Amino acid sequence: MKARAILTAVIISLCLLSANAIGQEPAKMQAAPEAAFTAVGGAARDISLGSLDPDSEFMFLIELTTKGAAIKKATLSKFDDRRIENRQPLVLLAPANKPDGTETYSMANEAFFLVDKQLMWHLDNLNWISLDIEKSDGNQTAVFEAIIKDKSTNEPAIKLTKTYRVTKNSYEINCDLTIENLSSTAHDVNFGMSGPLGIQNEDPRADTRRIVAAFRNIEGEGVSTALDIKKSNRDKTDEQKKLSIKNAGFLWASVTNKYFAAILIPTPDQNTNFCNWLTDKSGWFANHSGYSSTDIGEGNIGIDFKTTTFTIAAAGSSQSSRKLDFRLFVGPKDNSLFEKNPLYKSLGFIHTIDFMACCCPQSIIYPLGFGILALMKWLYTFIPNYGIVIIILVLLVRLILHPLTRKSQISMSEYAKFNSLPEVVEIRKKYAKDIMEMNRHIAEVQKKHGVSHSAVLMGMLPMLVQMPIWIALYGAIYASIDLRGAQFLPFWITDLSAPDALFRFTAFNVPLFGRIDSFNLLPILMGIAFYLQQKLIPSQAAATTPEAAQQQKIMMIMMPVMFPMMLYTSPSGLNLYIMASTFGGVMEQYIIKKHIDQRAQQKEQGMVAVTSKTGGKAKKPKSKPFFKI
Repeated sequence: MKARAILTAVIISLCLLSANAIGQEPAKMQAAPEAAFTAVGGAARDISLGSLDPDSEFMFLIELTTKGAAIKKATLSKFDDRRIENRQPLVLLAPANKPDGTETYSMANEAFFLVDKQLMWHLDNLNWISLDIEKSDGNQTAVFEAIIKDKSTNEPAIKLTKTYRVTKNSYEINCDLTIENLSSTAHDVNFGMSGPLGIQNEDPRADTRRIVAAFRNIEGEGVSTALDIKKSNRDKTDEQKKLSIKNAGFLWASVTNKYFAAILIPTPDQNTNFCNWLTDKSGWFANHSGYSSTDIGEGNIGIDFKTTTFTIAAAGSSQSSRKLDFRLFVGPKDNSLFEKNPLYKSLGFIHTIDFMACCCPQSIIYPLGFGILALMKWLYTFIPNYGIVIIILVLLVRLILHPLTRKSQISMSEYAKFNSLPEVVEIRKKYAKDIMEMNRHIAEVQKKHGVSHSAVLMGMLPMLVQMPIWIALYGAIYASIDLRGAQFLPFWITDLSAPDALFRFTAFNVPLFGRIDSFNLLPILMGIAFYLQQKLIPSQAAATTPEAAQQQKIMMIMMPVMFPMMLYTSPSGLNLYIMASTFGGVMEQYIIKKHIDQRAQQKEQGMVAVTSKTGGKAKKPKSKPFFKI
């Protein structure tokens, strides 16, 4: 017991020493009523800037609150929430509960520290003084003030002025905070502020919300780090992550969902192209309901900031005030928009776009994905229907990749014939329990017939080359903001970013499917396409063992069933892409199989097909290996 008491005392002492070592936080947190300074605000009030009229030149409406001088809500005027009944303008940012359960707003000023006095005020609990709204041609402005008063003299010591400005035809909110010293002595101050938070879920199947922060490294390149809500949800716990990259300067931080982003850009330091006055940046994910992965739409994400400590000189001096500027982009993740704006392009806003490239390097998928998005936009100028554009794009890619696919299929077919040779089958049966001996004898047969492992690998190489292209195409269709609300047919597939919903009914939950509220035809057509692919064009690789044959039989049954089940509630644009690709693959494999059969028939007759160099006639085959790539 004595040892335990000593250990407890040591731990408590270390904790106290640690608290003092990080800047005397316990002392600063004590803002007692009898302190010499107090924070003074005004009456509670809400203010709106911008417009919700879709025909207005304003891109959004922001609702401001005096509590913390914050953005209570941001609603986009050019996008709706895609609800089937009673569609409303899209609310992008809303109030959110932090991991500690407290409700807060975007851009709210939080803890304000008067470091030299070791005092702190929670300015997010204070109703700031609201001044009149200013409206001029092209923009609207709202101003808030908070006063730190010296109680001994009843005079203001520090004034904080926070200004919001919105401009027509822009997705940006300009925000600046001025801290002015009104007293006769200098003060050291710093403060915390919430960034954008409370972004709403956009994908009905899975929550794709993320926190992304961008930095500039010592080579001048833009790099980013992210906190993904899907990964955080696995443990069903709150999570907080420092947003930093070693040896890199901070550029911006954002909260994003599938199609939209709220990106906070602080003004860079003088003579630099990055911001150093925000020293503490962290993203957080709050799970207040302990939900499971099947109910991932719950929870909140947001960003917190803290400034470095800086000195404001006594009143009357040129250094008696400090102005900090922010830009807040609130809009779609549209690469064409980012590319047209030099600032957005230089800051690398494309880092907010997620192509879901989980199994391929981003250095390969992202250039391909952006190229495909550009091609889709170009095709749309001639064919103003993204459903048709997707089908044309899939068939076009298959046509371009056909030589590689054909070469791969022929190679695999020839290798399957090798595996069906009687002597190979006999070796596999004889040495079934001795893999090394089996491989040695098979290698001898391969050498005899001129078959090599490198040839097999070369046969698979075309398939590997095609994979990044198909993954990039999938990612481009998944991430394209242009598909949001775009219709394919007026009576069916009226939104390519949502399930096709041939008709709707009362929602209910189904195991593996989740929440079902519509009959979706595309997944069923996809299952038919998979069935035709498995049934009409069987695998070229023959099963070498009864177990392998049984596995192939199971796959023929499972593929047409499992894929429609997994993708039943997927966006119709993705399902249209998969279905078109599968039907295209069936036609392509039919053509290739017909070609292979013709080659085999001609070979049995002692003739092989030749090129036009020989007049397009058949000739006797020359001696050559069993097959050639």
